[in-house]
Amino acid sequence: MSGAPEDDDTPIPAATVLLLRDTRAAAAPLEVLMVERHADIGFAGGALVFPGGRIDPGDHDPLWAEHADGLPDDPALAAAMVAAAREAFEEAGILLARDARNIVTNDVTSALNDRRAAIEADDALFLQMIREEKLRLACDQMVLFARWVAPPRLHKRFDTWFFAAATPPGQEAREDGNEATEAIWITPTDALKARADGSRKLIFPTVRNVELLGESKSVNAVFKHAEARVIEPITPDVIMRDGAAYLTIPTDLGYPVTEERLDADQRQ
Repeated sequence: MSGAPEDDDTPIPAATVLLLRDTRAAAAPLEVLMVERHADIGFAGGALVFPGGRIDPGDHDPLWAEHADGLPDDPALAAAMVAAAREAFEEAGILLARDARNIVTNDVTSALNDRRAAIEADDALFLQMIREEKLRLACDQMVLFARWVAPPRLHKRFDTWFFAAATPPGQEAREDGNEATEAIWITPTDALKARADGSRKLIFPTVRNVELLGESKSVNAVFKHAEARVIEPITPDVIMRDGAAYLTIPTDLGYPVTEERLDADQRQ
């Protein structure tokens, strides 16, 4: 127990990862891996999201410096990268790690698949697995994509770091069947269409980042776009116009859509 008061409105640190892959289709050259959250989960239950979750104590372990490539000096950012990699493995079965030479293959992730549930229950076991298997987290393959902080007075507030990463070739996505009931590869266009026709639920931050992802036509283009943008914490705000409430974000951070009528949003 943290001992924090029940009315503490401090955002919970969290991390998520946009796992990307190029396709050979000219009309849809880029896909992202998304998972559908279990309907009974309190936050964004039933929504299509990127793999992610809160940053746990084990993600801050200083020993990660010896077992990860590309960790930054900023301890908060480093822990967020570890958390994003851990959540990708827990929720989707994708492991952003390498052995002595190369990014691990699907054979390796398949062999480690049974450890996912235990790691979800005890985050410290992720570092233990990486050490036992003589692997290194490939944090050098992750690019900071965005950072969103939920506005005050929500029942759950998260301060979420978003990262983009190329999915290791050949690795297969496997939903965990617990928090994530389905894992799908989807183009940004199709994700937005599914939200518009009501077949999929996407919350406001996810929609805005899917739209931003759709500005790029390849994995490398996503990385270059992210590196060229100003990335700072985004906290949505509510404004009134002509008697209607709108959710808004700043207009100078590269997002193609920066507002939406509140009754169109599907937040929980």
